[in-house]
Amino acid sequence: MSTAKSILIKLIDQIPESQIPEVIDFIMFLKNKKDNQVFKDLICASESSIGFWDNDIDDEVWKNV
Repeated sequence: MSTAKSILIKLIDQIPESQIPEVIDFIMFLKNKKDNQVFKDLICASESSIGFWDNDIDDEVWKNV
């Protein structure tokens, strides 16, 4: 186990049981923040490719398909 995780586990073991829900909430916040960033990165990547498909030549070709 990494040193950082070991330290975190030791700290969690030292806090009162009543504060565990707050720790869980914060960990979920960090996880969601990371997940949201991945989603935003995917959106940016897909938006950057829209211009490739939006052109008069392809529009004209697809009209005749």
